[in-house]
Amino acid sequence: METPPIVSRDEWLAARKELLAKEKEATRARDAVTAQRRALPMVEVDKDYVFEGPDGKARLIDMFEGRRQLMTYHFMWMHDSDVGCTSCSFLVDNVGDVRHLNSADTTLALVSRAPIANIERFRQRMGWTLPFYSSHDNDFNYDFHVTADEDIVAPSQYNYMDKATLESKGIGFFVGKGQDAHGLSVFLRDGNRVFHTYSTYGRGPDLLLTTYNYLDLTPLGRQRYVNEFPHHDTYETGAPAEHCH
Repeated sequence: METPPIVSRDEWLAARKELLAKEKEATRARDAVTAQRRALPMVEVDKDYVFEGPDGKARLIDMFEGRRQLMTYHFMWMHDSDVGCTSCSFLVDNVGDVRHLNSADTTLALVSRAPIANIERFRQRMGWTLPFYSSHDNDFNYDFHVTADEDIVAPSQYNYMDKATLESKGIGFFVGKGQDAHGLSVFLRDGNRVFHTYSTYGRGPDLLLTTYNYLDLTPLGRQRYVNEFPHHDTYETGAPAEHCH
């Protein structure tokens, strides 16, 4: 990988100040988008989803754990090999101490379409403590467009694009029958009522990839795509990452 040119300290300072102006502009733009995101209207969730968790059955409202906000990460499952997707695993590995989120009245949970026994086996292998639920027996994945099956929800879509648009971009696999994808959905609770406020897909959850946020500050950058990071317990073995797509 090519490294930056070598210059004098004065030349570096001039280039750094030019970049700083652009960084400030990007920060202000991000603040504006964040404010617009908070102001999005919301939709009441009227379907009674029942999940399987490590402690048994749980409804969507139970997943809040008494807090006002719930963030659910739609975790892809590699059904052929019966393990969690490497890209999604990389994201979960980047999650820090959720007590800070919890103190802000917010719960973070993982949801996957795999059976709960398979999820628990994998969660223990990875050493994760985040709550991880199975949507194997409900329509949650389909209704939030992270699993495609036109016999259940039609027409198929992913990242707010229809099937034809996705196929024209060469990413039609996102709407293949039974194909899981990733995403993040946010909910707000008002008493016993639950509202869907936001969902993001594709590169939207990149904000959660703190490894990338660190590497973006370095001259060598990210160095590899998110699906090229293997499960963290395979680094010493040198096993290649199993691509989710």
